[in-house]
Amino acid sequence: MTDEKQPFSGSRQRIDKWLFFARMVKSRSLAQFYVQNGSVRVNGERITQSSFGVKAGDRIELSLERRDIVLIVRSAGERRGPFEEARLLYEDLTPPPDETKRLTPFEQALRSPGSGRPTKRDRRAIDRLIADDD
Repeated sequence: MTDEKQPFSGSRQRIDKWLFFARMVKSRSLAQFYVQNGSVRVNGERITQSSFGVKAGDRIELSLERRDIVLIVRSAGERRGPFEEARLLYEDLTPPPDETKRLTPFEQALRSPGSGRPTKRDRRAIDRLIADDD
């Protein structure tokens, strides 16, 4: 099961194929979309052509919708295999995400007073204030 098939001795591989084989994107067309929109940098330079060749040692910075990924290419791939096989194609240098304070479900349900739509209790209190002014 630990048959490491993925390392490939090819010198260069298209960036869109490499991103697909390394399981960074779900399809080659999506990889081409990211490349053409300038979301991919190789060795600090913005790449706009899917045919750009990457080789072992290149640093890839990929800006996805929800996160930024920094990778070092270890080798080219032959196919889109399972995650364990794809993981052999790169070294992940992505910094860990910032620790944000996670709210408990109870804390999420609470709202600060005066924000949002008034509750029934608030509306009755407002009605009493208005009635007292008349």
